[in-house]
Amino acid sequence: MEKQRSQLQRLAQHSRLLREESLREAGISSTVISQAVKAGELIRLSRGIYHHPEAELDENLSLSEVAARVPKGIITLLSALQFHQIGTQQPHAVWILLKQNAVTPRIDYPPLEVVRSKVPAAFKEGVVTHVLNDIPTQITNPARTVVDCFKYRNRVGLDVCLEALKEILGSGVKPTEVIEYAKPQRVTSVIRPYLDALV
Repeated sequence: MEKQRSQLQRLAQHSRLLREESLREAGISSTVISQAVKAGELIRLSRGIYHHPEAELDENLSLSEVAARVPKGIITLLSALQFHQIGTQQPHAVWILLKQNAVTPRIDYPPLEVVRSKVPAAFKEGVVTHVLNDIPTQITNPARTVVDCFKYRNRVGLDVCLEALKEILGSGVKPTEVIEYAKPQRVTSVIRPYLDALV
Protein backbone atom coordinates (compact mmCIF):
# COMPACT_ATOMS: atom_id res chain seq x y z
CA MET A 1 0.00 0.00 0.00
CA GLU A 2 2.81 2.40 0.96
CA LYS A 3 4.67 1.51 -2.24
CA GLN A 4 1.57 2.31 -4.29
CA ARG A 5 1.15 5.62 -2.46
CA SER A 6 4.68 6.77 -3.15
CA GLN A 7 4.36 5.68 -6.80
CA LEU A 8 1.14 7.68 -7.05
CA GLN A 9 2.84 10.77 -5.60
CA ARG A 10 5.69 10.40 -8.08
CA LEU A 11 3.29 10.09 -11.03
CA ALA A 12 1.18 13.03 -9.82
CA GLN A 13 4.23 15.28 -9.54
CA HIS A 14 5.35 14.48 -13.09
CA SER A 15 2.00 14.68 -14.92
CA ARG A 16 -0.43 17.55 -15.06
CA LEU A 17 -3.52 15.40 -15.54
CA LEU A 18 -3.87 11.75 -14.55
CA ARG A 19 -6.44 9.26 -15.81
CA GLU A 20 -7.66 6.69 -13.30
CA GLU A 21 -7.30 4.06 -16.02
CA SER A 22 -3.57 4.85 -16.36
CA LEU A 23 -3.10 4.77 -12.58
CA ARG A 24 -4.80 1.37 -12.37
CA GLU A 25 -2.55 0.11 -15.20
CA ALA A 26 0.43 1.29 -13.14
CA GLY A 27 -0.77 -1.00 -10.32
CA ILE A 28 -2.36 1.65 -8.10
CA SER A 29 -5.63 0.55 -6.52
CA SER A 30 -8.77 2.68 -6.32
CA THR A 31 -8.44 2.53 -2.50
CA VAL A 32 -5.02 4.22 -2.64
CA ILE A 33 -6.39 6.83 -5.09
CA SER A 34 -9.34 7.57 -2.75
CA GLN A 35 -7.01 7.87 0.25
CA ALA A 36 -4.78 10.30 -1.65
CA VAL A 37 -7.83 12.44 -2.54
CA LYS A 38 -9.00 12.44 1.12
CA ALA A 39 -5.50 13.42 2.28
CA GLY A 40 -5.40 16.31 -0.22
CA GLU A 41 -2.45 14.78 -2.09
CA LEU A 42 -4.56 14.47 -5.23
CA ILE A 43 -7.49 16.51 -6.54
CA ARG A 44 -10.37 14.80 -8.32
CA LEU A 45 -11.21 17.07 -11.24
CA SER A 46 -14.04 14.93 -12.60
CA ARG A 47 -14.92 11.25 -12.76
CA GLY A 48 -11.68 9.35 -13.46
CA ILE A 49 -9.52 12.48 -13.85
CA TYR A 50 -7.10 13.75 -11.18
CA HIS A 51 -4.28 16.23 -10.75
CA HIS A 52 -1.64 17.16 -8.18
CA PRO A 53 -2.61 20.19 -6.01
CA GLU A 54 0.39 22.13 -7.35
CA ALA A 55 0.05 21.11 -11.00
CA GLU A 56 0.20 24.05 -13.41
CA LEU A 57 -2.76 23.50 -15.73
CA ASP A 58 -3.01 25.61 -18.88
CA GLU A 59 -5.96 27.33 -20.58
CA ASN A 60 -6.77 24.14 -22.52
CA LEU A 61 -7.93 22.32 -19.39
CA SER A 62 -11.47 21.62 -20.64
CA LEU A 63 -10.16 20.22 -23.96
CA SER A 64 -7.60 17.96 -22.26
CA GLU A 65 -10.18 16.85 -19.70
CA VAL A 66 -12.58 15.77 -22.48
CA ALA A 67 -9.72 14.08 -24.38
CA ALA A 68 -8.82 12.13 -21.24
CA ARG A 69 -12.42 10.97 -20.83
CA VAL A 70 -13.15 10.42 -24.56
CA PRO A 71 -9.83 9.38 -26.19
CA LYS A 72 -11.49 8.52 -29.53
CA GLY A 73 -13.28 11.86 -29.75
CA ILE A 74 -11.88 14.63 -31.94
CA ILE A 75 -12.01 18.26 -30.82
CA THR A 76 -13.69 20.13 -33.66
CA LEU A 77 -15.82 23.09 -34.78
CA LEU A 78 -16.05 26.00 -32.29
CA SER A 79 -13.63 24.39 -29.81
CA ALA A 80 -11.02 23.85 -32.54
CA LEU A 81 -11.54 27.44 -33.78
CA GLN A 82 -10.92 28.71 -30.25
CA PHE A 83 -7.84 26.49 -29.85
CA HIS A 84 -6.35 27.84 -33.11
CA GLN A 85 -7.44 31.40 -32.15
CA ILE A 86 -9.58 31.76 -35.26
CA GLY A 87 -12.57 34.10 -35.12
CA THR A 88 -14.34 35.50 -32.09
CA GLN A 89 -16.27 32.47 -30.84
CA GLN A 90 -16.35 31.68 -27.11
CA PRO A 91 -17.95 28.21 -27.05
CA HIS A 92 -20.09 27.34 -24.02
CA ALA A 93 -19.26 23.63 -24.48
CA VAL A 94 -16.49 21.40 -25.85
CA TRP A 95 -17.37 20.31 -29.40
CA ILE A 96 -16.33 16.77 -30.30
CA LEU A 97 -16.71 14.54 -33.33
CA LEU A 98 -17.65 10.91 -32.72
CA LYS A 99 -18.36 7.95 -34.98
CA GLN A 100 -21.99 7.56 -36.02
CA ASN A 101 -22.66 4.60 -33.73
CA ALA A 102 -20.46 5.64 -30.77
CA VAL A 103 -22.12 5.90 -27.36
CA THR A 104 -22.58 9.50 -26.20
CA PRO A 105 -20.20 10.07 -23.27
CA ARG A 106 -21.83 10.84 -19.93
CA ILE A 107 -19.90 13.85 -18.74
CA ASP A 108 -21.37 16.43 -16.36
CA TYR A 109 -18.59 18.94 -16.82
CA PRO A 110 -17.35 20.39 -19.10
CA PRO A 111 -20.56 20.36 -21.19
CA LEU A 112 -20.31 18.62 -24.56
CA GLU A 113 -21.69 19.34 -28.02
CA VAL A 114 -21.44 16.15 -30.07
CA VAL A 115 -21.46 15.89 -33.86
CA ARG A 116 -21.21 12.57 -35.66
CA SER A 117 -19.83 11.26 -38.92
CA LYS A 118 -19.80 7.95 -40.74
CA VAL A 119 -17.03 9.12 -43.12
CA PRO A 120 -13.81 7.23 -42.11
CA ALA A 121 -11.62 10.07 -43.48
CA ALA A 122 -13.25 12.45 -40.96
CA PHE A 123 -11.27 10.74 -38.17
CA LYS A 124 -7.88 10.89 -39.91
CA GLU A 125 -7.53 13.69 -42.46
CA GLY A 126 -6.60 17.04 -40.98
CA VAL A 127 -6.55 15.63 -37.43
CA VAL A 128 -3.47 16.53 -35.38
CA THR A 129 -2.56 15.21 -31.93
CA HIS A 130 -1.51 17.96 -29.50
CA VAL A 131 -0.33 17.16 -25.96
CA LEU A 132 -2.39 19.37 -23.62
CA ASN A 133 -1.77 19.06 -19.89
CA ASP A 134 0.10 15.80 -20.64
CA ILE A 135 -2.97 14.31 -22.38
CA PRO A 136 -2.80 13.44 -26.13
CA THR A 137 -5.66 15.48 -27.62
CA GLN A 138 -6.87 15.09 -31.22
CA ILE A 139 -7.84 18.41 -32.80
CA THR A 140 -8.75 19.29 -36.38
CA ASN A 141 -6.29 21.65 -38.10
CA PRO A 142 -7.45 25.16 -39.21
CA ALA A 143 -8.45 24.27 -42.81
CA ARG A 144 -10.24 21.08 -41.77
CA THR A 145 -11.98 22.95 -38.91
CA VAL A 146 -13.42 25.51 -41.33
CA VAL A 147 -14.63 22.73 -43.65
CA ASP A 148 -16.34 21.08 -40.68
CA CYS A 149 -18.00 24.40 -39.81
CA PHE A 150 -19.51 24.51 -43.31
CA LYS A 151 -20.60 20.88 -43.02
CA TYR A 152 -22.37 21.61 -39.72
CA ARG A 153 -23.34 25.18 -40.64
CA ASN A 154 -26.88 24.62 -39.37
CA ARG A 155 -25.40 24.00 -35.91
CA VAL A 156 -22.74 26.73 -35.80
CA GLY A 157 -24.17 29.42 -38.11
CA LEU A 158 -23.04 30.57 -41.54
CA ASP A 159 -21.60 33.82 -40.13
CA VAL A 160 -19.14 31.75 -38.05
CA CYS A 161 -18.12 29.78 -41.17
CA LEU A 162 -17.50 32.92 -43.23
CA GLU A 163 -15.55 34.70 -40.48
CA ALA A 164 -13.32 31.63 -40.02
CA LEU A 165 -12.81 31.08 -43.78
CA LYS A 166 -11.81 34.71 -44.31
CA GLU A 167 -9.38 34.55 -41.39
CA ILE A 168 -7.58 31.35 -42.41
CA LEU A 169 -7.20 32.54 -46.02
CA GLY A 170 -5.72 35.77 -44.65
CA SER A 171 -3.26 33.76 -42.54
CA GLY A 172 -1.89 31.86 -45.56
CA VAL A 173 -4.02 28.71 -45.84
CA LYS A 174 -4.42 27.94 -49.53
CA PRO A 175 -7.88 27.52 -51.11
CA THR A 176 -6.72 24.19 -52.58
CA GLU A 177 -6.14 22.85 -49.05
CA VAL A 178 -9.67 23.83 -48.05
CA ILE A 179 -11.11 22.10 -51.14
CA GLU A 180 -9.08 18.92 -50.42
CA TYR A 181 -10.76 18.59 -47.01
CA ALA A 182 -14.14 19.60 -48.46
CA LYS A 183 -14.24 16.69 -50.96
CA PRO A 184 -14.61 13.74 -48.53
CA GLN A 185 -17.01 15.82 -46.40
CA ARG A 186 -19.11 16.54 -49.53
CA VAL A 187 -19.28 20.29 -49.00
CA THR A 188 -17.19 21.42 -51.99
CA SER A 189 -20.20 22.96 -53.77
CA VAL A 190 -21.17 24.80 -50.58
CA ILE A 191 -17.70 26.27 -49.93
CA ARG A 192 -16.54 27.04 -53.49
CA PRO A 193 -18.70 30.17 -54.11
CA TYR A 194 -17.44 31.71 -50.84
CA LEU A 195 -13.84 30.80 -51.69
CA ASP A 196 -14.19 32.35 -55.15
CA ALA A 197 -15.60 35.54 -53.63
CA LEU A 198 -12.78 35.83 -51.09
CA VAL A 199 -9.77 34.92 -53.24
